[in-house]
Amino acid sequence: MMQSHKLYIEDYNAKLAAFGLAKAGPTGDETHVSTRVIRGTYGYIAPEYMTIGWLSAKADVYSFGVLLLELLTGQRAMDNTRIEIGRNLVDWARPRLSDERKLYHIMDSRLEGQYPQKEALVVSNLALLCISYDPKLRPKMSEVLKKLEQLQDPKYNALNQDSRRIVS
Repeated sequence: MMQSHKLYIEDYNAKLAAFGLAKAGPTGDETHVSTRVIRGTYGYIAPEYMTIGWLSAKADVYSFGVLLLELLTGQRAMDNTRIEIGRNLVDWARPRLSDERKLYHIMDSRLEGQYPQKEALVVSNLALLCISYDPKLRPKMSEVLKKLEQLQDPKYNALNQDSRRIVS
């Protein structure tokens, strides 16, 4: 059985990861490849790849969505020490992400409530889109990047200054 690995180090700096795996896959009009790569880390692998072996850029988006969940929750993608229903972070987090009131209960407790609510909600909504069961509903990685860059934009922060209060 493959072991789950964190894709970030202690200070939340990203490690090198294989989000570019799909670049070796389909080209042109093709939407998937039918040959199955034997690599991947459980917890990060998109459902369509696990079930039928389809590899696409949207599978990379799914993997990145799992990473976003790890950053929000402080949990591992797969954790065999949790009860069966909570072993897979995506399965555990998905219903909680769809309810804004539940989001704050799954945020990493080590943050001690010291994070801007609005930005946490934006990232959680983005993660939810990325981990969609249907690859067609997942955003393109360029759209994910654009959304994350907006969070760093001073204009965005100025418009949302009142929402930057700390959760208590």
